Amino acid sequence: MMASVSTEAEPPRADPGYPGAPLTLYLVKRLEMVIRALLDDALRPLGLTTLQYTALSVLRSRGALSSAQLARRSFLRPQTMHEMVLTLEKRGLITRTPAPGNRRILLASLTEAGHALMTECVPAVRELEDRMLIGLSPQRQAEFRGVLQHGISSLAAIAVARRIAVGGRD
Repeated sequence: MMASVSTEAEPPRADPGYPGAPLTLYLVKRLEMVIRALLDDALRPLGLTTLQYTALSVLRSRGALSSAQLARRSFLRPQTMHEMVLTLEKRGLITRTPAPGNRRILLASLTEAGHALMTECVPAVRELEDRMLIGLSPQRQAEFRGVLQHGISSLAAIAVARRIAVGGRD
């Protein structure tokens, strides 16, 4: 059962291009916060947080990754991911094995239990996504996803450039 999440917030700053309208960035952040609260509620009975679910989802779709790679793809700091990896490994949801060619790097991957738990999450996650998209035609849903992907791609280029500028890497 989905918990109620407040849509009340302090009034957003107006977007200079659209008098009286909130900035698009504000709306995206609000959407993220509502999703995070509802997803935390939906995943709690399965023993997961939204951040853990995100990391497991990345491993499910990408395969084995180092903690640093997983942190970047899960939008977490490396230190936070390290703690999460230890927790998920203790729970038997992931396993870590040395990387071929560099045995100091450990690659995390889902265990059978991790795959099974991700399968259990599907109905709750799907329900939340369906509720978000209710009332939108399949064409509008595709447009919505496309616009979101465009925003991600546009800003990801800036993030990569900044990481390179400070000596990081992808």
